[in-house]
Amino acid sequence: MVGANAMEIFLHLEKSNCRECGEKTCLAFAGAVFRGTRRIGECPRLNGAALAKFAADEESLQDRTVELAEYIAEMKGKLTRLDFAATAGLIGAKMSGETLQVPVLGKLFGVRGDGTFVTDLHLIPWVVVPLLEYIVNCPGTPVTGEWISFREIPGGREKYALFKKRGEDVLRELADRYTDFFDDIIHMFDGRAVDKQFEADVSVVLLPLPLVPMMICYWKPDEGMASSLNIFFDKSAGANIGVDSAFSLGTGIAQMLGKLATHHGF
Repeated sequence: MVGANAMEIFLHLEKSNCRECGEKTCLAFAGAVFRGTRRIGECPRLNGAALAKFAADEESLQDRTVELAEYIAEMKGKLTRLDFAATAGLIGAKMSGETLQVPVLGKLFGVRGDGTFVTDLHLIPWVVVPLLEYIVNCPGTPVTGEWISFREIPGGREKYALFKKRGEDVLRELADRYTDFFDDIIHMFDGRAVDKQFEADVSVVLLPLPLVPMMICYWKPDEGMASSLNIFFDKSAGANIGVDSAFSLGTGIAQMLGKLATHHGF
């Protein structure tokens, strides 16, 4: 898979719908590349510069995959040295026998003392890494009820452009396209609609981790103005998970919803 989403891949294609790749449209081909069922090089009309870019991205992705596996192994090692009972009380989790159970978007994610997982959730990096860092490092700072933008999390200003592209912009496109989008994510992620915040048309709160609420605010198109969407975190997010895990949660939820829309629609 290359590209943050199917549309990003599509932008590099000729958009002629030539069908030489076997797909009916260039957009269908881009979706297949994003899902991993086709390779970008199978487009016979892709120019050399774009092909070289994607090849470099794939090589970089392989390197990051190895680094990620090593980091997860390191974090699992730290888990084995934790007092799970004390940790549960600190981070808003609970014990079930000897298993630490952490609510993740309304579903329980269990962790055993040997670092193995007990869960029905897919073990994907944007869930696993923030969860492990939360369990190991969260100081248990109470939720304040004060919402801040990603930019306001310490270290967030430098990362915001990419967070907006991979998180907020993806969610905004989905909200523009699917009228029941927010009802669906409330149902899927055990979210809740709240009173409109920041004069938004829709405000929905999700709970990716017990002490890490996240709010999505959407402003509909109005009188020639384009729609807008922002993701907010509680002010305690910087202390409880840090900017990198906040980035992973926000963009991970967006990318997962984007994949669901590509596969099934809403």
